[in-house]
Amino acid sequence: MNRVIQGNLLKLAAAFLFLQTLIITLSPAVRFRTWGVDLRWSQWIAFLLWGLFVLRAHRSIINLLPDADPYLFPAAAFLSGWGLLTIWRLDTVDANWGQVFGPRQALWLGVSIVVLVVGLGFPATLNFIRKYKYLLLSSGLLLTALTLAFGTNPGGIGPRLWLGCCGIFFQPSEPLKLLLVAYLAAYLADKLPINLRAFPLIYPTFLLSGIAILLLLFQRDLGTASIFVVLYTIMIYLATGRRRIVLISAAALVLMGFAGYYLIDIIRVRIDSWFNPWADPSGTSYQIIQSILAIANGGPEGRGPGLGSPALVPVAISDFIFAAIAEETGLIGTIGLLAIFGIILIRGLRTALCASDSFRRLLAAGVTAYFGVQSLLIIGGNLRLLPLTGVTLPFISYGGSSLLTSFIGLLILLLISNHMDEEPAPLPRPQPYFALGVFLSLGLLASALANSWWAVVRGPDLLTRTDNPRRIIEDRYVPRGILLDRTNTQINGTEGETSTYTRVYSYPDLAPVVGYNHPIYGQSGLEASLDEYLRGLRGNPTITIWWDHLLYGMAPKGLDVRLSLDLYLQQRADEMMADQRGAVVLLNAQTGEIYVMSSHPTFDPRRLDEIGARLNKDPGKPLINRATQGLYAVGTMTEPFEQALHDNKTLTSDELQSVYDTFSFNHAPLLRMQVAEPTNEPDGNDLHISPLQAALASAALSNHGTIPTPRIAMAVNTPNAGWISLPALGTPFEALQAEAADETAQSLKVDGQNYWAHTGYAEGDESPVTWFIAGTLPNWQAAPLVVVVSLEENDAQLARRIGEELLVDAMSP
Repeated sequence: MNRVIQGNLLKLAAAFLFLQTLIITLSPAVRFRTWGVDLRWSQWIAFLLWGLFVLRAHRSIINLLPDADPYLFPAAAFLSGWGLLTIWRLDTVDANWGQVFGPRQALWLGVSIVVLVVGLGFPATLNFIRKYKYLLLSSGLLLTALTLAFGTNPGGIGPRLWLGCCGIFFQPSEPLKLLLVAYLAAYLADKLPINLRAFPLIYPTFLLSGIAILLLLFQRDLGTASIFVVLYTIMIYLATGRRRIVLISAAALVLMGFAGYYLIDIIRVRIDSWFNPWADPSGTSYQIIQSILAIANGGPEGRGPGLGSPALVPVAISDFIFAAIAEETGLIGTIGLLAIFGIILIRGLRTALCASDSFRRLLAAGVTAYFGVQSLLIIGGNLRLLPLTGVTLPFISYGGSSLLTSFIGLLILLLISNHMDEEPAPLPRPQPYFALGVFLSLGLLASALANSWWAVVRGPDLLTRTDNPRRIIEDRYVPRGILLDRTNTQINGTEGETSTYTRVYSYPDLAPVVGYNHPIYGQSGLEASLDEYLRGLRGNPTITIWWDHLLYGMAPKGLDVRLSLDLYLQQRADEMMADQRGAVVLLNAQTGEIYVMSSHPTFDPRRLDEIGARLNKDPGKPLINRATQGLYAVGTMTEPFEQALHDNKTLTSDELQSVYDTFSFNHAPLLRMQVAEPTNEPDGNDLHISPLQAALASAALSNHGTIPTPRIAMAVNTPNAGWISLPALGTPFEALQAEAADETAQSLKVDGQNYWAHTGYAEGDESPVTWFIAGTLPNWQAAPLVVVVSLEENDAQLARRIGEELLVDAMSP
């Protein structure tokens, strides 16, 4: 029966890994959306080697341990194959035959399987471990101590935790964990029948265990030191059932954390990054931020093997391999991975409970605890449940020492489980074992919930962060939508082909308004506020978005958006504002459509690579869209509005406030772009508003007292319905009675013209402000128009000339 179960489970694992290998092979064609690319073939070597190794081990287990637990080896084999393919896929020295880490991991997997097969012939009692417990642990300590003098790091930098020669490296602290478990199991099993008092029982274990922990602290291998403390606590608790030991160890870990925070820089950095990674996302918190972004990018179903960007996470083949798997297989894949670990932990604890003597019971429980604690520590670090520790994920992460140690632990469980038919040893205190099972289960559950939080709940918001490099990669492979003016003339577009798409700016003077989409400086303006449409994540059918995400691991083609801007009038305004500081807004007073939005000084988005670093420090503040984000003192600009409500009399502060409320000067308009909130002192004498707000208030004088809702993004070109209108974000409202509005407009009429006008002045915080507002008269037979000019200088004549010329041009198309 065991043979059938184990064989069927291995077939399922092989089918999954075969499918993953096939998808990785086809991933370049999928990413480039063409068959005219080089496919990836080298991972088939990994799959075939894994199959040969696993088949050999399977036959040996069936022949030598026919009663061994049939679930343990398939689970471990599945995880090791998944890890091997992930490492092979991430090893990008060469897309096909130039890998370094993948073949090394395959070699270590072969060595681990050989050790497993040879070890299957060991006596099932494992008495040699019990007999030579001091020798085994002392040897491990000696090897670990040698790293203090002869240690090296294969990467050239970082802690020197390895012993190596001729390109082969071994990390003694990895098997030292199992040696500690074996020593404690043997020692406690020998002492328990004789001495049940806790302190006399355990104080001899402090010496060797304390030496091991001190060695690891000297090595600065803090993750392994933490695992030692936890494993020591678990083993003593299992043997004695004393809860106070758990509490004392937990307090000791907290004290060690506090001491390390103030004494050791690396601990301080990791704890700070754990508590607030967003404070320094591109510095000390870069690893955890990129890990979270990778998990968020995977979402529920993942980007697909070979289609994500997990290599953006540092040390993705080792410390962050869980994040790499999460990005390409999504929440579904990681829940499955956690379930496989759960199977190992459940079957390991079952093996412990059914063991025929106390030594093997403690040993099996300790090995299970080692798998569980180390897995939860690294997974929790990837998910920001715990601080980063730098340990490896058993069976999955790159590292020969870790892989070999994991398979030795598996060997121990298989040997112990082979005698399930024997009578289990008496267990007077089963509660510690059940408590260990609950602890490990809660850890897996917490990991699943945290994974769901980042992948599903927070994922959509996190992926819009400008420091998410995956957006940049996607922009190179998926064409972004075009921004068009009202006559369908291109403003911002995309050129190139798959993998080389770049953003082009046909009318660079509009940069403060329409913004940019840049791989280094992120997004601004309408490129940011309309990003979901331009990126194809909104406006496309849900099935299209889902299918492209599933098939290509990316968004569908971006959608074009038509703006209300008129490039002819926009160019006229920009020509007149070329050497000035300020803004111009021209809009339809009835519909709220913005025909002109000019902000100066401006910048050239085509030269961001050259000038981007200087723009933030430019005193002219060219990045700010002055039309919606610039706030100017109103001064005498509000006189027409005061006249419309209060007939030119001197106003009290309450009456002045009523003017501001009536014309919505105290509230930012609703628009599909960034708009600054107006500022106002309680006495109402220091109101600062944007030119757009002034234009909307002015619209009431040309539109019979009604203020329209502003609109700049007019329509989006959808694949199914063609151009569909984008609704305004608000509704028009009546600010004045039509009679009062019309009378005010007529009183401001310019002689011989069909428009009214008013010039105002204010003393600004940094410079004087000249306002010019004007609009068509109420009896104008065409579309009613208003224009607002705000100049950061005292030049009424210039402001009037710009405003009048632009308004006349708009009235006579």
